[in-house]
Amino acid sequence: MKVYDLCCELEHRFEGWFSSEDDFLTQSSQALIACPLCGNHQIKRLPSSPRLNLSGASTRGSDNGVARLQEQLMDYARKVVANTVDVGDQFAEEARRIHYKEVPAQAIRGVATLEECAELAEEGIAVTALPLPVPVKQTLQ
Repeated sequence: MKVYDLCCELEHRFEGWFSSEDDFLTQSSQALIACPLCGNHQIKRLPSSPRLNLSGASTRGSDNGVARLQEQLMDYARKVVANTVDVGDQFAEEARRIHYKEVPAQAIRGVATLEECAELAEEGIAVTALPLPVPVKQTLQ
């Protein structure tokens, strides 16, 4: 297992775990890697000291805390997915319809651009960005 320090074009830093260098290069070239904070697919690898995960044993003292935090974030993401309706690319439009009481209120999730989020905020419509993993459709069988 290879662990790389990565960064999106908005300078959000995060870690990526890959089975090999080729796995990283393939996923990177196909834009399959997304920033966990903003969802951006423009990812670059940062210089870092090599670290291999060869077993379940942790070599860094803070890994247990990080793993616990990641587990809590994933639990939260699962709850959001389970308790919201996915409106996809129509998020901004649907949020407006709910806000202006054109349709019954419901908890929704979806995709919106930064511009759409700013416009919603100007209209007094509160939204929260929560990057969720996007299922990758397999084209190779």
